[in-house]
Amino acid sequence: MTPALEIENLQAWYGESHILHGVSLSVQPGEVVTLLGRNGAGRTTTLRAIMGLTGARTGSIKVDGVEAIRLPTHRIAHLGIGYCPEERGIFASLSTEENLMLPPKLAGSDAGMSVAEIYEMFPNLYERRHSQGTRLSGGEQQMLAVARILRTGARLLLLDEISEGLAPVIVQALARMITTLKAKGYTIVMVEQNFRFAAPLADRFYVMEHGRIVTTIAAAELQASMPALTELLGV
Repeated sequence: MTPALEIENLQAWYGESHILHGVSLSVQPGEVVTLLGRNGAGRTTTLRAIMGLTGARTGSIKVDGVEAIRLPTHRIAHLGIGYCPEERGIFASLSTEENLMLPPKLAGSDAGMSVAEIYEMFPNLYERRHSQGTRLSGGEQQMLAVARILRTGARLLLLDEISEGLAPVIVQALARMITTLKAKGYTIVMVEQNFRFAAPLADRFYVMEHGRIVTTIAAAELQASMPALTELLGV
């Protein structure tokens, strides 16, 4: 089976700063994979490099077998990738529904969720559909940022710290969302600081340190790997 995402020897820079040092990872269609690591380990930069949002990049990034390392960002998005950055990017002057409808559907994709399906998954957004973006809580803004991607037809989701700073009840709702999306066949790569949130959701964990992947742990090995993980992450 062709991996949904395959990265080999990825190097990335911001200006003169060399951030990623030979990152290699593979994600199969329908998998949920989490990048773990301390702040500054290179996890967010890995997501940004996939999207072409860093400076120089070398190595290989294949999306469904298509080489993307030399493509501009808008072309990478059209390969069916949805990127949800930590800052969410909700337009304050637009209503919830206007924000939701803003990104165009991917060309040739009829796989995007309908607005009705999205409101069924995120009832909070339906209730707040006429509210301005600034009037949404942090959790509602996070739901909207993900929902906006789902409408486009993207099937590979890159989610950066979606649980950060949110109330436990919202974090639980986001966990249910990821479980539902996995059941629908979406492929998800998450950067997460909240290990308790990520642990029951992911099929595999890549642990990063100083711009490199230092270990890979399958979900079945998680319990046995906790001493090493505690050392690496300080969880």
